[in-house]
Amino acid sequence: MKYKALALDLDGTLTNREKKVPAGNKEAIEKAIDAGVKVILASGRPLFGITPIARELELDKKGGYILAYNGGCIVDCKTGKQMSATIMPQDCIADICSLARANGVYALTYADTQIAAESDSDEYVKKEAICNSTTIKKVDDLCKFVDYPVEKFLVVGEHEKLIPVQKALLDKHEGVINAFFSESYFLEVVPAGVAKDASLDKLLTMLDITSEELVACGDGMNDIPMLKYAGLAAVMENAYPEVKKYADVNAPSNDDCGVAYVIDNYIL
Repeated sequence: MKYKALALDLDGTLTNREKKVPAGNKEAIEKAIDAGVKVILASGRPLFGITPIARELELDKKGGYILAYNGGCIVDCKTGKQMSATIMPQDCIADICSLARANGVYALTYADTQIAAESDSDEYVKKEAICNSTTIKKVDDLCKFVDYPVEKFLVVGEHEKLIPVQKALLDKHEGVINAFFSESYFLEVVPAGVAKDASLDKLLTMLDITSEELVACGDGMNDIPMLKYAGLAAVMENAYPEVKKYADVNAPSNDDCGVAYVIDNYIL
């Protein structure tokens, strides 16, 4: 087979608008695994937001991998072993929180299996909670609350308010952290060097698979690095126009089992 690995974004790609994995996608993924393809769930979601989907696809039994926090954490689904982890520099956290407040938006991160944020009613904080099927832990001061290692922060709100937050973080902490959009209202803040392409390269090297043997499916802005990295880039019909520029394959939408289309027509 020409392609030996399949990297799948979750929201807007593998899952439909209801955040469920359509039956057609499940069946196609099962066939790909049976054919020997390594399935990799690559998402900005936290680990606890990806694990239920990995179990639903039986990756814990059949084998597969998770790239959580845009690749800040790599996990072998079958063994449960954490293969790699990159932690947010502690001295950047105060700036992330203060810049969010100054621009009228909210910073959030993750605490056990919850969202930790200074608001439990903000619509964008609630979007992240819904996305991960979890609840929000409201805290008085997020910076003081986070006295434990975290892989990622998310700053959420209207796009125009997030742009100055992104600029200020990148200007002050160049080479230490990175800040990029996954959605127009989600600014991902991660340690420098964390991105889907870098983590895929790390994992594929371990698996002795080349980038040319990888198919990547995505729809969001944070998928662009892995789409550029992969031997075959498949972009869903519902993707942002900017993302479609990087498509080798224009697939049906996430509601129309675009992932199954890619597997059936280009992998199998």
